[in-house]
Amino acid sequence: MIAALPLTFAQPLLLLGLLSLPVLWWLLRVMPPRPRRIEFPPTRLLFDIRPREETPSRTPWWLTLLRLAAAALVILAAAGPIWNPQTGVGGSNAPLVILLDDGWSAAASWDTRVKAADELIANADNDRRGVALVPLSETARDITLMPAGTARVALRQIAPKPYSVDRVDTLGALDRFLKATGDAEIAWLSDGVDTGRGAEFVENLGKTIGDRKLTVFEGGAAPAQALVAAENAAAKMTVKVLRTTGGVAAGVVRAIDAKGSPIGEARYAFGMQDRESEAAFDLPVELRNDISRLEISGERSAGAVQLLDKRWRRRAVGVVTGATSDTAQPLLASTFYLTRALSPFADIRLGDRGAAQQVIAQFLDQRLPMIVLADVGTLSPEIRERLNAWIDQGGVLVRFAGPRLAQADDDLVPVKLRRGGRILGGSLTWEKPQHLASFAADGPFAGLAVPKDITVNRQVLAEPDAVLATKTWASLEDGTPLVTGEHRGKGVISLFHVGADSRWSDLPMSGSFVEMLRRMVDMSGYTSKPGAGVASEATNVETVAPLRTLDGFGAFGPPPSTAKPMPADYRDRATSDHPPGFYGPADGPIAVNTLAPADRIALLDTSSLRAQRASYTNAEPRDLRGILLSSSLVLFLIDAIVVAMLGAGLAALWRRRTAAAAVLLALTLSATSIAPSPTRAQNNDEFAIKAVSQTRLAYVVTGNADVDSIVKAGMAGLTLFLAQRTALEAGDPVGVDPARDELAFFPLIYWPIVPGAPKPPQDAINRIDAYMKQGGTVLFDTRDAVEAPPGENGAAQTPGMRTLREILSSLDVPELEPVPREHVLTKTFYLLRDFPGRFNTGQTWVETLPREEDDDAASRPARGGDGVSPIIITSNDLAGAWAHRPDGQPMLPLTPGEPRQREFAFRSGVNIVMYTLTGNYKADQVHAPALIERLGQ
Repeated sequence: MIAALPLTFAQPLLLLGLLSLPVLWWLLRVMPPRPRRIEFPPTRLLFDIRPREETPSRTPWWLTLLRLAAAALVILAAAGPIWNPQTGVGGSNAPLVILLDDGWSAAASWDTRVKAADELIANADNDRRGVALVPLSETARDITLMPAGTARVALRQIAPKPYSVDRVDTLGALDRFLKATGDAEIAWLSDGVDTGRGAEFVENLGKTIGDRKLTVFEGGAAPAQALVAAENAAAKMTVKVLRTTGGVAAGVVRAIDAKGSPIGEARYAFGMQDRESEAAFDLPVELRNDISRLEISGERSAGAVQLLDKRWRRRAVGVVTGATSDTAQPLLASTFYLTRALSPFADIRLGDRGAAQQVIAQFLDQRLPMIVLADVGTLSPEIRERLNAWIDQGGVLVRFAGPRLAQADDDLVPVKLRRGGRILGGSLTWEKPQHLASFAADGPFAGLAVPKDITVNRQVLAEPDAVLATKTWASLEDGTPLVTGEHRGKGVISLFHVGADSRWSDLPMSGSFVEMLRRMVDMSGYTSKPGAGVASEATNVETVAPLRTLDGFGAFGPPPSTAKPMPADYRDRATSDHPPGFYGPADGPIAVNTLAPADRIALLDTSSLRAQRASYTNAEPRDLRGILLSSSLVLFLIDAIVVAMLGAGLAALWRRRTAAAAVLLALTLSATSIAPSPTRAQNNDEFAIKAVSQTRLAYVVTGNADVDSIVKAGMAGLTLFLAQRTALEAGDPVGVDPARDELAFFPLIYWPIVPGAPKPPQDAINRIDAYMKQGGTVLFDTRDAVEAPPGENGAAQTPGMRTLREILSSLDVPELEPVPREHVLTKTFYLLRDFPGRFNTGQTWVETLPREEDDDAASRPARGGDGVSPIIITSNDLAGAWAHRPDGQPMLPLTPGEPRQREFAFRSGVNIVMYTLTGNYKADQVHAPALIERLGQ
C-alpha cells in the first residue's frame, strides 16, 4: 500500500480492469431491435408480408454511461480500496517520534490511542523508517530509535499509569535525542487533559521541536472524567465529578464495599458549560460507612475511582459535660461549641439529662468509637475501669479542662496535672494572655497552620517530667502544653488543658478548633499505633507499606516493585512512588487517590503550537468495498428498470398492472396472515400488565357460562376474605386460557372440572406441566363429592373424576396422597383438620411427602417451589362455597349445611393461598411448641 496517499488499495493490479471500459463502451452502444407488437385480426398480417430492412436501435449515451459507471465501481471494489486519513504523518524518510500521553487521563480511551500509534508505526514500516516511542511518564529513560516491528512489541507493553504525568520532565530527554538525530517527524498522541503545567509543556515543546514537522492527535476520543473530594456529610455522602469538555452529559457513580458488593448508585448531570458536577448518595449512615470505593460507571481509569478508608467514615461521637448551666444558657455551654465543631464530619450524641457517670455508661454500652468529656471531674472506679478497657480496645477519649477537672485527682489523663489552674492574676500569674506557639511534628495536628489570633487566659498545668515533651501535641508561647495525648493499647487519650467554652480561651471560637477536632475524629477507629506501620529511625516518622494498588484502568492488583512505603499521615495525591491504593494493615488501611481533593482538571490548550491537527476518530482505516458494491448494485437496478421501460414500453407495463396488483395483494394477505395481530399483541401486553400489577389468583375459563360465573364469583369472594382476614390485598381474580395466556404470573390457578368437557389441546397441557414444574400450583376441583361408605372413595367413578383422569393422563403428576394431619397445609394460617367446600365429604389430595423415618433432614433433597405441592385435587366445590351474589347472599346452598361450613370453606381457601405463597415456612420446627400449645387450648 502507498501510505502517503489518503486512498490506498489492497489489490492495486486489479485497477488495470479500468482499461476495459472503452471496450465496454463499444459493446454497449448497440442493443437488439425493439420488439414489435402485431394486432389481431389475422388479416392484418397481409399488409406486413413484404419484407423490410431492420436497423438496430442505438443505446442512449446516458444509459451507456450508467453501465460504465456500474462496471467501474465493481472494478474499484475488487481492488480493495481503503481510506487512510493519516495524511499528516508520512511521506518522508525522517525517523518517526511518537509522544504518548500515558497518565490516568488516557486510560479511558487507551485502545483508541494504541490503534492510532499502531497505524503510525505501520506507515513508518512501509517507508522503512525508524521509530522512537516516548511515553511521557518515563522521564528517566533515554529515547532510542528502533525498527517498526520492535516498536510494535514495545507499544503493547506500555500501559497507562494510575497517577498524573508531568510532561515537562520529558522535554530534556527529547531535546537531547532531537539534537543527536537531526531531522525527525513528531506525532503527539495527546489525551487533551491539563493536570498541571500544561501551558509550560506546550510552550517548551514548540521550542524543542523547532521547524520539525509536528502532528497533534486530539479530539475524537471520549473525554476523561474524574472523582475528587468525597465527603460523608450529615445527611448524605457527596463526591465531585470532573470533566474537561462542555456539552450536556449525565452518568452514574457506583458505591462498592470492601468485598466488592454494590451498596448504591447516584446519578450526576452536567450542564452545557459545566466542568464540575456532584453525585450524592442518600443512604443511611451505616451503609455510607461501609463504602470503600466510588467509581464512575463505564469509565475505566484510576482517576474515575475514589478510594475511601476509615477517615471517611462518619463516626458517632458522644459528648458529656459536667456543667449544670447548659439548659439555662445553651449558647454559652461547652456542648454548643463542641456540637458546632464536630457536626460537619461526625454524628453527635448528647447524653440524656442525668449524672455524667450514667451518660458515660450509656455511651460505653453503645460502643461509640469516640467520647468527649467536657469538664468532667472525679469518676467512679467502675467507670474508670470501663473507660480504660474501652480505650485499650481502640476507643478515643478527648477531655477538656475546667473548674471540676482542675480540682479533681484523676488519673484518666495523659499527663499528671497540678491542682488548681493557672489564670491571669493568680498564683502563677501571666502578664498577658498567651498565644499558641506550635504543633508537634509527630502529633495528630502536624501540618496545620498555627493560628496567631488565639489567646489563652486560663489553663490546667501539667507536672514537668521527662516524658512531658513527647506527649505534648500543642503548646503555648511560654512552653506550657495546650494539648497533650498518648496511645494506650489500641486507643488514644487526649486532654485539652483549656475548657470547651469561651471562658478560659477563645480557641473554641476559631476555625483551628474544628480542624483539630477533625484530626481527633480521624483517629477514632484508626490509630497510628506501632504495628500498623514501620517507624523510620532517621526521621522518627511512621510509614506504612503498600497493601494493594490500582492500575491505570482503576483495577486492583498487587503493588508494583516501584511502590514505596509512605508516611502514615500522607494526604497528598498519588505519585509514581506512592501509586493510588490502600496502604498499611488490612484491618485499617490508608487510602491514597489519584487526585487530591483540591485538584481540578482542564482542557489542554495546544493552539500555540505550529502543528497539523488529527483526530482519533479518523485514525482507523476504512474499507470502501461495501460502499462501492452497494452503489454498483443500485446502478444495475436502475439499468434494469430503464431497459424494461424502453424494451416493453410503458403501455405494456400498464396493461400488466392488473396481474401485478393481484400478485402484490396476494403477498400482502399472506404476510398479514403470518404476522402477529397488533390487536392480539396489545391484548397480551394488557394482560401481562394487569397480572403483575398486584398479586392475583387465577381460574381456568371452561367455556360453560354457568360454571364460569360461579367460579368467578367464588374467586372474588375468596379475594375479599383474604383482604379482611390477612395482610394480603390481592387484585381481582383473572380468568385464563392455558393454551393462550401466560401462567407464570399467578401463584395459584383454580381449575373447575366440567364433566364431559373435551380434553384440552396438548399445547395447553404442556404449558400447565411447565407451570407446575416451575413452582406454580394448580387446584383441580371436580365439584362432585358425594356421600360414600367408609373406606371407599365415593368420587372415584363420577363423571368429573373420569374427566380429570383424562386430563392428568398427559401430565407428569407426582405421587399423591390425602392431606396428612401433620401437613403444613393444615396450619399455614388457620389450624384445620379438613378442607370443606360446598360439600364436606370429599377428599383433598396433595403430593406425597417423604416420611421423616425414611430420610432425615440432612439427606432430604431440595424440593421445587419451596416444598409446595404443584397439584391439589379436591371434589368439595370450594368455589361454590365462596361464591356470593352482588347483594352479599351466597349463590349456592351447602351440603349438609353445617352452621360454620362456609366459614371453614373460606379458611380452607386462605390456607391454600398462604401455602402457595409462603411454602414450607410454617413447617419449621420452631413453630411446633406454639402450635401444640394452641391445639391443647
